[in-house]
Amino acid sequence: MQDFDAIYNIAAGRQGGADRLEARLSHPLPAAELAAIPADRWLAAMAKCLFQAGFNWSVIEKKWQGFEAAFDGFDVARVAFFHDADMDRLLADKGIVRNAAKIRAVIENACFLQDLAGEHGSAGAAFANWPNEDYVDLLHLIAKRGSRLGAVTGQRMLRNMGRDSFILSADVTARLIAEGVITRAPTAQRDMRAVQDAFNTWSAQSGRGLTAISQTLALSIDHGSV
Repeated sequence: MQDFDAIYNIAAGRQGGADRLEARLSHPLPAAELAAIPADRWLAAMAKCLFQAGFNWSVIEKKWQGFEAAFDGFDVARVAFFHDADMDRLLADKGIVRNAAKIRAVIENACFLQDLAGEHGSAGAAFANWPNEDYVDLLHLIAKRGSRLGAVTGQRMLRNMGRDSFILSADVTARLIAEGVITRAPTAQRDMRAVQDAFNTWSAQSGRGLTAISQTLALSIDHGSV
């Protein structure tokens, strides 16, 4: 495994220099701002990412105001108590994508967020205060206790909300394979732990967070995207 500077130099070379590379790196929110995000926005982000999974993203964007209305602004307390009549209403609502499994997942994720608030004070605090050094355990938590938030869906949700994070996209995975960290797309906990160890090493070397490292890995691959 190369040190981070070597990978950074590869990415900078492919992006036309360090300045252009830096311009493409995004910046996560400070922990205090992340913790202050209300639960309804976390539920909305979960819903958007799970509906986008395997679907045309532009369609979801065009219908998003319909989703906000159909799910009562993603008010967690209300959505958690949706019942059969609400399911029937949502399945008949032409303003949203009427996928029963994904609609049910939104309701289940409202319950999940309520549980997190009970355990950590708020869902935002749970996501914000989780240590980067054990980030894969946070991914495991949302995959296990959330609904349809496994793999890249949950990873993109956290990134979209501004949480310092890595996304195991095809490009990031390609760089991890090239560095000998893993041999294929990671699914087993052993492989995820190897990924975490690599990010911890690169973070210690560079002083950078998970987002910057993840995006640098992606941009070190030809035609890489962040």
